Amino acid sequence: MDVRDAVSLIRDGVGEGAGVWADLGAGSGTFTRALAELLAPGSVVYAVDNDARALTLSSWGGTRIVPVKADFTGPLELPGLGDTLLDGLLLANALHFVRDAGSVFARVVQRVRLGGQVIVVEYDRRDASRWVPYPIPISRLPALAKEAGLSDPTVVARRPSMYSGVLYAAAASRL
Repeated sequence: MDVRDAVSLIRDGVGEGAGVWADLGAGSGTFTRALAELLAPGSVVYAVDNDARALTLSSWGGTRIVPVKADFTGPLELPGLGDTLLDGLLLANALHFVRDAGSVFARVVQRVRLGGQVIVVEYDRRDASRWVPYPIPISRLPALAKEAGLSDPTVVARRPSMYSGVLYAAAASRL
């Protein structure tokens, strides 16, 4: 997947304007770049990943990118942010690596302000594998969202995955 594909998946979930977001499980930064491209200049994206080698971005367009080496399944410390809440949160192909996705998801969503956006990109109709050990089918997402204090998620895009199943992007707001 390239940045253009990632932009088309998340565009309708991000909204408009500047803001402070976090991309959890940022990896090589494809979705970080997509998010930065969609946000207005002056925005900040915290790119969180446990692999420091993956965190090479410092800016994209008019958005500042703050690399954070951390495991998002533990305490989520974002440098310079303190207790300030995020405007949005992106988990693109990240939750399917978490055995207890529900409790981790509920905890990280607490870092988002009321009314803020949460976008999840995952695989639907895909069996568990080494690459997707704990799939999050779209049928499971409403319950995860409700437990996390989010509105009902809306699927904003889907596309066939070249790796099997369907890749979907869903957005919800923190209640």
